[in-house]
Amino acid sequence: MPRALKILILAIALFTQAAQAEHVIVCGGPALRAWENYRVPDDQHDRWWANFVRASTLRMAELRLAYGKDAALVWLVYKPSYEARGREDGKPYTTWIAEQASKRSATLIWFNSTGDFISKINSRPRGSVETFDYFGHSNKYAFLFDYSADIMAASTAWLHERDLPRLKSSIFSRNAYCKSWGCHTGSSMSGVWKKHLGTSLEGAKGKTVYTEVGHGKMPIGYGGWTR
Repeated sequence: MPRALKILILAIALFTQAAQAEHVIVCGGPALRAWENYRVPDDQHDRWWANFVRASTLRMAELRLAYGKDAALVWLVYKPSYEARGREDGKPYTTWIAEQASKRSATLIWFNSTGDFISKINSRPRGSVETFDYFGHSNKYAFLFDYSADIMAASTAWLHERDLPRLKSSIFSRNAYCKSWGCHTGSSMSGVWKKHLGTSLEGAKGKTVYTEVGHGKMPIGYGGWTR
């Protein structure tokens, strides 16, 4: 095969790979005030419904700066919690989220359960996921898509580290950057993520705090981050 043709084929392959690159952001849901108001003020969660939504859009802005205005943003959002909080507050939160996605040219994908999430994340093209971010409640063993919405101080929808073998490692690019912005993920789940998916998951060693996201600042990880 002529050298020029080899170079052309390589260039086409690299272009195709770059065109397929995606930046996936997963957004868990807020607690209901009906439950959280029973707690002492220092232990209450999600006074503002949009903590995880706003953090997601801040990350989108970072990704646009880093990867360009045409970077493909894929936003997976746990719909039941936003529907429930919307009913509680009398606000059209799911409509507002859809408007935020449209404004930022992000592909919005709603999911309703653990199985639904796994199915939809596994549907991403092979090798396409260049970055992955999770915003939501979590503990050291799981992403908690729902927390204190159906049951006070408990979750009814999650992605546990035991579920990670159900994810396709093939969706991630070779040098994918993955980060959980939830609490305590670095204490256990990050290690299991690396074992099963072959890429690192940066996670907090302690709590993460979202109090400044409304002022345009990313969540703070107290105790630092680990991979």
